[in-house]
Amino acid sequence: MFVKAAKAISPQYTLDDRFLNGEFVDEVSPVYRAIEPDYSPLIPAGLLRRMGKAVRIGIGAGLPLLQEAGKVDGIILGTANGGLEDCVKFLNQIVEYDEGVLTPTNFVQSTPNAVAGQLALMSENTGYNSTHVNGSLSFENSLIDAAMLLEEKQQATILVGAIEEFSQYNYTIDKHAGRFREIPVSNSQLTKRLEPGSICGEGSSMFIVSNDATDAQVEIIDVAQVTSEDEKEVEATLIDFLIRNQVPADEVKTVALGRNGDARTDHFYTAISNRLTSIESTICFKAYCGEYRTAAAFGLYTLFQLSKHPLLDWNGNQLHFIGNYALVYNHFDGIRHGYILVKKLR
Repeated sequence: MFVKAAKAISPQYTLDDRFLNGEFVDEVSPVYRAIEPDYSPLIPAGLLRRMGKAVRIGIGAGLPLLQEAGKVDGIILGTANGGLEDCVKFLNQIVEYDEGVLTPTNFVQSTPNAVAGQLALMSENTGYNSTHVNGSLSFENSLIDAAMLLEEKQQATILVGAIEEFSQYNYTIDKHAGRFREIPVSNSQLTKRLEPGSICGEGSSMFIVSNDATDAQVEIIDVAQVTSEDEKEVEATLIDFLIRNQVPADEVKTVALGRNGDARTDHFYTAISNRLTSIESTICFKAYCGEYRTAAAFGLYTLFQLSKHPLLDWNGNQLHFIGNYALVYNHFDGIRHGYILVKKLR
């Protein structure tokens, strides 16, 4: 599965060259919120007014790729919560209007497949359309689905990606569960100051993938996942994953890790880093986008950009895609772990 193009809307300036040139948003905030672009060239004003944030950022990242790629054979997205904020608004209306006449807008916008559906409608795409809602492994399952679809067709192009929006309702639950910190911390300090919890983020990352290698920058070799709290089992899954793909561990020299500064679970990333003894380049992508369930998609986005040109870290040092193989490793809560093995083509 070859990646031809990628776009992201995130808490950084990823839709222009500022993020690539090392101009970072570094703020002390309880939530790293996505920076939304001017949607007027993409979305008619009448539609935009009725769109929830998840739909807006999904359209904003996905529609330009569809316009550049032309006809695609499928749209496959992953999201853990969909437009949860609009869902809560709709449920509140049921109570407020005593189950009377309700506006359907919030309900329509809150369904998890709303983004994939809107992208299909706006690009007049009638191909395969699927949304995976598998919690924090939603993006990994979307990639597996895309790989299976590409295997069925001799030549195909697919839009695949992930979307997550901040929801006050969900944030409150997660904060009570200890997932987020009581005292905010800046992006640049997130992975340096280990404390219980992380900082909430949000974003949309989209990719054009194909089984044609022409003009592709990287290849997604394989995807694996495991649900476990056992560090040894997580390591063993990685080694089996590499053996299955005939990639020696010492050939993985670049990694994108989902370190989020949580002192209780960051040890998994340390264990994987220690197991891959030849790592020469590491990017901790959640310092840029914050913690959310499908953040692995932003990790893949950073690797894709790194394969084209160096990126700067918070200290102004250049990060490079070193070697032929790279790994995206991410987990949520130290329970659900995902691996994406990537090969640089040029």
